[in-house]
Amino acid sequence: MSDKFAKRRTFLKGVGGTASVVALAGCQGGSDGGDGSDSSDSDGSSGGSDGGDSTDSGSNTLSSEIEMICPWAAGGGTDRTARQLASLAGEQSDSSFFVSNVTGGSGSAGFRRVANSDPDGSTVGVLTVEVCTISHLDISDVTPDDFKAVMQYNFDPAALTVHEDAPYDTIEGFVEHAQDTDEQIQISNSGIGAIWHLAAARFAQASGIQDQVNHVGYDGGAPATTAVVNGEVEATTASAAEVATQVQDGPLKILGVMGEEPVDIFPDTPTFQDADYDIIVGAWRGLGVPAETPDETVSALHDVYKTVYDSDDFQEFMNNNGFGLVYRDPEEFGQFMDQQNGEFEELISNLDLEE
Repeated sequence: MSDKFAKRRTFLKGVGGTASVVALAGCQGGSDGGDGSDSSDSDGSSGGSDGGDSTDSGSNTLSSEIEMICPWAAGGGTDRTARQLASLAGEQSDSSFFVSNVTGGSGSAGFRRVANSDPDGSTVGVLTVEVCTISHLDISDVTPDDFKAVMQYNFDPAALTVHEDAPYDTIEGFVEHAQDTDEQIQISNSGIGAIWHLAAARFAQASGIQDQVNHVGYDGGAPATTAVVNGEVEATTASAAEVATQVQDGPLKILGVMGEEPVDIFPDTPTFQDADYDIIVGAWRGLGVPAETPDETVSALHDVYKTVYDSDDFQEFMNNNGFGLVYRDPEEFGQFMDQQNGEFEELISNLDLEE
């Protein structure tokens, strides 16, 4: 273990968790945190034939049984979306799809299981934003290069949320307040090194208020949100879905979301791009296979999953549960992961996570 790795692991423990759980993306609406242990749990979903090694799907072939590896615990958002995909995919092909939960190492246990699987299309990984962050946090050496992209199906942008009594109603007002105050602005998140911390850090750097901001890690998104309600901190970053109840019923308000477009549940909330901050940060989910998987197998898998994505059943499931729908095909998703990986490498290298 390198000195750098040891120092960072020690620091992450000091902020309230082991390195195996510190890079969680939070709760509902984000990637899901593992329990810090390596485990595997399978549950069959609807599917097709049981016999043979492969079945024909048009001009392509798919394995008769396809295991989807979810790197987060059962019951969380990533697990729920994966099981919905598996159930509907089984209805769209002659293959049987089932989900296994392989947790631990901030997603790295599941990611590694996928990367080391046979590149024959029989194993599909549910990839989350952590695949682009954990190598830069020295938690694992797994990166997007270990996979071939199949499809992205979700993106939940970070939302900057403050108390409704805050003396500003815009992103610009928040920045001006941070610049004018003599005290540091406290921003809560679901864990130091998690995607919501990284989102706030990205905003602080882009707006030049990094010296005026202190990031406070909590054990999950719920206590981080409660901290704003109770006045322990001035703001939090999380998905809009995570703070929706507190915003709709009071006492919180969202200043902006870090996506290309407003979120469906708060269509009138501006994006950070509307405030001239070119920031796209959030939790996302997609599908990938081992890097050596043949292109024709990737294409066959993509076609099945895209049919599911376009179905009314899947669209309604995602909308009803507050998961943002974003589609990228294999080429686009691969480029997106590469871009994200580079951006997080630069961001994390500029953060002081070792002291």
